[in-house]
Amino acid sequence: MKELIALDHVAFVRFASVYRSFQDVSEFTDMIADLQKK
Repeated sequence: MKELIALDHVAFVRFASVYRSFQDVSEFTDMIADLQKK
């Protein structure tokens, strides 16, 4: 997944939401917050 993060953050979030089976919006916002810290 590191390669996808380096390539495209939006694509990473979309992929991770399916791969990790996000159930609500807070999981999206948590992941986006983590990406912004990096």
